[in-house]
Amino acid sequence: MTIRRTEYTNGVAAPSVRATGGDLLPGGVIGDGRYRLLASFGVDVRGNAHFWRARDGQLRRDVALTVLVGDPTDRDATVAARRTLERAAHAAQFTSPAVSRVLDVLGVGSGVDPSEGVLGVVVADWAQGTDLVDLIAEHPLPAGTAARLLEPLAIAVDQAHHAGLVLGVDHPQRVRVGPDGALRLAFPGPLPRATLQDDVKGLGAVLYLLLTGRWALPGGPQSIPTAPLDPNGVPVLPSLLRHDVPTELAELAVRSIADASIGGIRTSSAVLRLLEAVAHRAEIQEQTELLNPIIPGSGGGDATTVWTTRPVKDDGRRRKLAIGVTALTVATVGVLAWVGMQLISLFNDGSTHNTAQQYSVSQTPPPPGSGGNQPQANPPPAPKVGAPVKPNKVLVYAQKGDDKDNAGSVKRLIDDNPKTTWNTGKYKQPFPAMRSGIGIIATFDDDTKFAQVSVDSPSDGTVVEIRTAPSANPKLEDTKVIGTATLVNGKTDIQLAAADPTKYVLIWITKLGVSDDDQNVSQFREITFAQAQ
Repeated sequence: MTIRRTEYTNGVAAPSVRATGGDLLPGGVIGDGRYRLLASFGVDVRGNAHFWRARDGQLRRDVALTVLVGDPTDRDATVAARRTLERAAHAAQFTSPAVSRVLDVLGVGSGVDPSEGVLGVVVADWAQGTDLVDLIAEHPLPAGTAARLLEPLAIAVDQAHHAGLVLGVDHPQRVRVGPDGALRLAFPGPLPRATLQDDVKGLGAVLYLLLTGRWALPGGPQSIPTAPLDPNGVPVLPSLLRHDVPTELAELAVRSIADASIGGIRTSSAVLRLLEAVAHRAEIQEQTELLNPIIPGSGGGDATTVWTTRPVKDDGRRRKLAIGVTALTVATVGVLAWVGMQLISLFNDGSTHNTAQQYSVSQTPPPPGSGGNQPQANPPPAPKVGAPVKPNKVLVYAQKGDDKDNAGSVKRLIDDNPKTTWNTGKYKQPFPAMRSGIGIIATFDDDTKFAQVSVDSPSDGTVVEIRTAPSANPKLEDTKVIGTATLVNGKTDIQLAAADPTKYVLIWITKLGVSDDDQNVSQFREITFAQAQ
């Protein structure tokens, strides 16, 4: 290390540091002598960013430094460093428990001496806890634990993206695990050209690392093995490396990393929604395991052992467990009461009348999810098919956070040319493994009462629901099913139930066809509509 000058911090002389080439050493000071370097926590070689724990000599507290080093005569390096500092300054406006707060940004002329090879410094709160790399050093984490650890960081990324900010969650040494067991972005400072999609890929790569102990993006630390790739250059599923990883979590990790052009997840909202579902199911499973006794003599413990795992002193978990036990008790009492009523009616003067409503041969029980509505004694007749009516536009419809598959070509469905087609995306797992469905919403000029929808498709086995909608971008729960069908190769006419006139019709695809390469995908040629007479 070349000694350039002597700085004083708290009255104690400390050597400055010649940083060109990354020659940063513990005990050196930067930032006009304010920050004394304590320990290195990694390097992001893509942006020549060095991560340090340092001591703020003025406020006497530890801070996290992202030190950008490089040759001050290299214009590209100085421009890139300035761009990183600008993005870090914008991120200072964003606050989240899962992101260390940016305290200061130092550039040339404001605390940074370029002659020392330092092009910029991002100063942030120090995040107590453990290195992410150290966390998985011995072995990967259980799937449920990995999902819960990542969830707070995914929430922060999603919030930042809604504010138009890129956080730079794309390197394992930027992330630490807090004492509360949640991941935290400890060293802010996104790369100059980082995009929102890079954050999404970073979340997928962090999840992949937690599940497998391997890093699946370029530029990772040499101490971490790289993820194996399939022939398409995509990381292999974590479930192939660890058989106890659920398929949906493995798919989430890989699809977050993959490019959108080959079915990758585009948005942080989609990652978060799927991650929350997995974490919730894992928590329920763990609570259930607390109730499983070990059978004496089975090798799981002595005869006095009651719990498969030690009960956790967690008030929130105990409350959830109590609610579950209470619900189970109420359900049991209800079943016993029903059985008692059946016995009473059986022996009640030979009467064969049941207190429950009996459905006639011509009636059917209410479909699942219909809210338990009783069938109508005289349902309205299906409307007669009248003249065709053409929508003024069609759009791809997806639930919040899901990708809109091939949105640019969906207008082919109403171009009166069966040689042009619209395809859904290709999925390795069928619905609802990664999403509940995908749809096409048609908009008409006037309120119309519809009698039939016809779908021309070569993808037999595809299942669609025809739904009326209150707007062009509704919530799925606000739409109403008026017809359903399993498509055949060719034209399928779907007769609709009587419904109020509407301007918006949703064709909601709940099951995809299967391609020759075992991908789940459906293709559509034309969709036509007929109004009621």
